[in-house]
Amino acid sequence: MVIIVKILVPIKRVIDYNVTVRVKADHSDVDLSNTKMAINPLCEVAVEEAVRLKEKGIASEVVVVSIGDNSCHEQLREMLALGADRAIHIDHDKLLDSLQIAKLLQKLVEQEQPGLVLLGRQSIDSDNSQTGQMLSALCDLPQAAYVSKIEVDSGKVLATQTIDGGTQQVLLDLPAVISVELTMNEPRFASLPNIMKARKTEIEIQQALDFGVDLNSNLEIIEVSPPEQRPQVAMVKDVAELLDKLNQAGVIE
Repeated sequence: MVIIVKILVPIKRVIDYNVTVRVKADHSDVDLSNTKMAINPLCEVAVEEAVRLKEKGIASEVVVVSIGDNSCHEQLREMLALGADRAIHIDHDKLLDSLQIAKLLQKLVEQEQPGLVLLGRQSIDSDNSQTGQMLSALCDLPQAAYVSKIEVDSGKVLATQTIDGGTQQVLLDLPAVISVELTMNEPRFASLPNIMKARKTEIEIQQALDFGVDLNSNLEIIEVSPPEQRPQVAMVKDVAELLDKLNQAGVIE
């Protein structure tokens, strides 16, 4: 027996992965001026999986949510164009840590009562991989992380997790929180009619300050520096030349 559930998908606006990240001159943060932004790739995979579950008749509704300033509306509308039914913007313009984000999402889970929360296992900017696990603990829900495949049936979800040396399957009762891998699926391209429709869809805006969560972050950015430039690679003709260069560099004697 298939149980029809509402799916909540948190998404994040990040610097496009094709863009070279620049650091501000004073090393206080990353320079976002005139920088192309996009949805976090793992979040897009989560939305795609939710939409596929809806197309199979397993999900009744797909709700996407993003925390940030009004600029995240662009990514929310992109996900509406891909097949999400509703979009929620939790409005807050200050830096938040993973726990604060999880606490805001906890309040939204209590409000929306989804049967399944799907989110990317991590974002490509902070790379913390914490929010999903924190959210499941706060909501006291079963969770699976690094998931590449899910099957929903009879009020349970069978999740295939990536682990060291292979995969393992875990069976969770719904509702549950699942953090997805990039290999779960290949997100579709939005059609022009859906893009036009998404532009007219109303985005529900809620103020983060109304959620009763302490938004005074304990996270402080001390300094941001670009990675060191890699040295140029030199090609050698044979082992003798390699040993000679290693000798000159003082690697071997």
